[in-house]
Amino acid sequence: MLGKLTFNAIPYHEPIIMIAIFFIIISGLSLLSLITYLRKWKWLWKEWLTSVDHKKIGIMYVIVSIVMLFRGFSDAIMMRAQQALTSSGKLGFLTPHHYDQIFTAHGVIMIFFMAMPFIVGLMNIIIPLQIGARDVAFPFLNSLSFWLFIVGVILINLSLGIGEFAQTGWLAYPPLSEKNYSPGVGVDYWIWSLQISGLGTLLTGINLFSTIIKMRAPGMLLMKMPVFTWTALCANILIIVSFPILTVTIAFLTLDRYFSTHFFTNDMGGNMMMYINLIWAWGHPEVYILALPVFGIFSEVTATFCRKRLFGYTSLVWATIAITVLSFIVWLHHFFTMGSGADVNAFFGIATMIIAVPTGVKIFNWLFTMYQGRIQLNSIMLWTIGFIVTFSLGGMSGVLLAVPGANFVLHNSLFLIAHFHNVIIGGVVFGCFAGFTYWFPKIFGFRLNEQWGIRAFWFWIIGFFISFMPLYVLGLMGMTRRLSQNINPEFHSLLVIAACGVGLISFGLLCQIIQIIVSIRDRMNNLDLTGDPWEGRTLEWSISSPPPFYNFSVIPEIHNRDAFWDMKIKNKTHQKFIKYDSIHMPKNTSSGIIISFFALMFGFSMVWNIWWIAIISIIGIIITWIIRIFNEDISHYIKNNEIKYIENQYYNKINQEKKL
Repeated sequence: MLGKLTFNAIPYHEPIIMIAIFFIIISGLSLLSLITYLRKWKWLWKEWLTSVDHKKIGIMYVIVSIVMLFRGFSDAIMMRAQQALTSSGKLGFLTPHHYDQIFTAHGVIMIFFMAMPFIVGLMNIIIPLQIGARDVAFPFLNSLSFWLFIVGVILINLSLGIGEFAQTGWLAYPPLSEKNYSPGVGVDYWIWSLQISGLGTLLTGINLFSTIIKMRAPGMLLMKMPVFTWTALCANILIIVSFPILTVTIAFLTLDRYFSTHFFTNDMGGNMMMYINLIWAWGHPEVYILALPVFGIFSEVTATFCRKRLFGYTSLVWATIAITVLSFIVWLHHFFTMGSGADVNAFFGIATMIIAVPTGVKIFNWLFTMYQGRIQLNSIMLWTIGFIVTFSLGGMSGVLLAVPGANFVLHNSLFLIAHFHNVIIGGVVFGCFAGFTYWFPKIFGFRLNEQWGIRAFWFWIIGFFISFMPLYVLGLMGMTRRLSQNINPEFHSLLVIAACGVGLISFGLLCQIIQIIVSIRDRMNNLDLTGDPWEGRTLEWSISSPPPFYNFSVIPEIHNRDAFWDMKIKNKTHQKFIKYDSIHMPKNTSSGIIISFFALMFGFSMVWNIWWIAIISIIGIIITWIIRIFNEDISHYIKNNEIKYIENQYYNKINQEKKL
């Protein structure tokens, strides 16, 4: 009846896991009780959960990704503490089995369920505002994509308390991920959480690509698009091309596990090297799916807070395109040591070095934008400068690893871990924080507290270098990855330093929590002015903060690359006499939630081989989709008077701010 699922699936014998489960349950019940006490269920359902507004969906992406940041960071704390303890000769607090689950979950959560949704959330919010669109091309598909991502989040966290998670590393290499070596449900949780959320990401890529190509405001040619929109366009092209590779690869692994096929085994004609080729043919473009939008964020930030037009716009756009193309011909540098041969290794090593050139072009674009600019050293610019330093260091270590001979020595060492975190934390995470702070007043109508933001930055940047610079040294000393027991005592002092760095980063996260709380308190006490504090150059700054759900009452006509700057110069920012027309907008829908609920049931039932629930889930998805197709009442009109009322409120707010 319940397949492999029994009460023994709950890990009673793991006190750390049980404490974590207890904390999650208490936190969840407290949140549900608070919503019930405030009587906000109806509001939450109508205004947020069923919304197809791209801004609200983007905000929900960001909120979930921040929650998952804390979830993944807790794994990092445990790993560093375990290594520091066991290298001193003491017995660690994690068993090898539990540690392997933790480092696998850490990688999966931070890449798939923290960095990706944070980037997707920012793209969701900003792209339509920057190109003069009222929403994305397919609003319902946007909602469905988000809820499929939520299914992946739920599945990966369910593995904490029901069963186990994979112990294979974040990319589940065979033969470790095959049935013989991983007979439990851990790899199955990995398969279905990634497969379902990956489908949502692919739908998002198609949606945002279509939005940018087909819904730009009149006059906004490709070479007049904001840089963030350009980088988002290239990132979504990478999603569309690379994520089907991930889907097919995981599907083959699923067939191996469920139907005893032999795609990635050493017998019966299989080849596990094919899995590694396929997974990295997706995996390396994935790095640039994360990095390219961040490059766009730093381009917007640098131009705004240096009070200058972005230096070398054309070269920056072409560098972005070059990275997009080159990212597909460098994947083999992830396995130079696998016996591909000197010629193949040489080609991919050279290609990896070449991709550093357009990345370097971007660095110089930002530096020359800063040159002789009126730089405002707020927290956003500090994240940008910190990014340039850390990402440049990570890029240089990456070029070193691109040399096959050096890679043979450093491939399986902590040097590689330091390089990867140098790029992802120093690049992607710092960029997410910069973008979140930069666009926060546009999204919510008030600014984040600067003092706490600056404190958070310094804790993060200092903690980062203390945490990861010792790993470079440890890698050169010969310490390999994934060690949790009986670690060489010679490594102890550097591992303790690295653990202290993680502690400083945790203080940075604490400062960011305080920053949000203090900012909300100041806003409620009217201690902070509403409106736009930044003189942004792109179109999203031309509308109210926060924007109305239809974004633009009249779609603007673009004449200049810096659209808002052009409007201000021509005094067209606030037009009081506008001819309003009724606006056609999509209605909220619960179809995405229902389909995703059935997808969750399907994924969970496939993990535990509960076939009758899997069949019911598939039928439920099909029926819900058919009902959705034949539901004709999926749109409504916003009338002229409502638009005029909201616009008048906005102009009154502007006049009040001028008086203040």
